[in-house]
This record gives sequence, structure tokens and C-alpha cells, in this order.
Amino acid sequence: MTRICDYQDTCYRQQFWESQDRRYEDLAERIALRTLLPPIGEALIEVGAGFGRLASLYQGYQRVVLMDYARSQLEDARRYLSQPERYIMVVADVYNLPFADHLFDAITMVRVMHHLADVPRALAELHRIARPDGVAVIEHANKRHWKAIARWLLRRQSWNPFDLQPVEFAPLHFDFHPAWVRQQLYEAGFIVEQTRSVSHFRLPVLKRLLPPVWLAALDGVLQPSGGWLSFTPSLFLRARALKPPAARPEAFFICPACHHPDLIDTPGYLRCLRCDSRWSTADGIYDLRTPC
Repeated sequence: MTRICDYQDTCYRQQFWESQDRRYEDLAERIALRTLLPPIGEALIEVGAGFGRLASLYQGYQRVVLMDYARSQLEDARRYLSQPERYIMVVADVYNLPFADHLFDAITMVRVMHHLADVPRALAELHRIARPDGVAVIEHANKRHWKAIARWLLRRQSWNPFDLQPVEFAPLHFDFHPAWVRQQLYEAGFIVEQTRSVSHFRLPVLKRLLPPVWLAALDGVLQPSGGWLSFTPSLFLRARALKPPAARPEAFFICPACHHPDLIDTPGYLRCLRCDSRWSTADGIYDLRTPC
């Protein structure tokens, strides 16, 4: 069984973002996402949406899915977002996405890949649900960032940042070489169109001295260098799904257990007509990870 990083019942928003004053990182990532993501579209899914930090950037999409493995994160999103009813919130597993083929014309996945023990399997699922010519904006932790290079040269770290293979520096925390990620995307059926380097100034001393808006603005100026100088801790890629033309799917959800679209919406749950599995729809959240 593939290992999974589960943020269930963690105070992710408060512990990681608010108490650590990561306003600069948030602003810099928003610049990258706004630049790479088409501004309008029909259907978008954010994989690993957490508490909905980036949801405000998806206003140009008619249908927006916020998906996370941890139900507690989506419950926090319902409290955090001013209009939670605008979003379809789905608890699901990235390795077994409960959505029809060719469904989304845009996919985002930010601060998720570094938790994935099986990147090829996850990317294959993203490609399956992407529409032909659909866009995926994917962020990954960069193994070849300048701090890792410095630590390696000073012999303060054992792993080589120039080696292509991923490194698991902590349990279910991976850094990836940019060339390795591009190869995995290609093998999954995506072609990378653009790369932006993000978080050039992720140093505590700089964050203390300069306002986050200034740092983010300067970061935005430097981000296009990601195409040829990929040495920042975080990289954002825009990739396009290469696949033959396909008809729009009639179904939205598929059954995670048997993968058929024969689901009917009944009070409190979705029921699969094929295998009779039932999936909770309580409190405005579709739980398609664990049958009820």
C-alpha cells in the first residue's frame, strides 16, 4: 500500500501559515499561480486544497472543486472561505480520484507533490481527469536549490542535490530534481510549457527586514528565470495534457470502489448502482475516500 501523508485533525492553517508569518511565501505563490493559470474556464480542481488558501484565484471558473485527503482541512475551508457554497468540496485520494475521465480543463496542485511517495501514479490520475489540451499548474520542492547545494559543498548534508533521484529528507517529505519531475510529467502525458522559480528570499533575516509585499514583488520579477535558473526551494510548472480529442463526460463523479459512473444522489450519501458502495455527502462535503 502506498504511504500517504494525512493532515487530518492538524491545525495546518494556524500552525504552518499564520503563526509562522508566511505572508511572503503566500504572496509569491499567488503571483506564480496567477501567471501560469488560464484566468477563465469551465471546470477546475485543486488537488490538496487544504483550508482553501488559494481558492480566491479561481473566480473565473464556472465549477471549482477543492479536494483534499483530510476531511478536517475541508471543514476548515468551509469556515475560512466567505462563500463556501460556491465550491464543490471533496475528500479523496490523489491515487484514486473519484472523477470522470477528461473532466477538468484546469488542475492545480501546490505544496502537495513533496508528500507523494508515488509521483508517477498520482500524475497518471491527473492526466486521466484532465481534458485534452487541459492545463495543470504543479508546484514541487526543488532538490537542486541553492541552500541544498551550499550544505552539500560544506559537507553538512549527505545527499547530492545534482543527483536525479528524489530524496526523502524526512518521512513523506521529498525533494525532487527539476529534470526528474519534467520526465515524470512527460511520461504521464504532459508537456511542460513554462517554469517559474519561487521563494527566492525564503530567509528569516530578509523576512524580518523587508515587508512581505516588497519581497513578493521582487520575487515576481525574478520568477521567469525558472526556465533556465532553477535554484529556488520551490518551482511552479505549467504543463499541458497531450491526449486525443474526447467527448465531454456525462458523469461528474465515478465510484472510487468500482470506477463506474452509476452514482445516484440520495439524502446524506451517494450510492453506486453497480457495487452498492455508499459515500457520505454530509455538511456540504463529499467524502469519496472512505465508504460509509
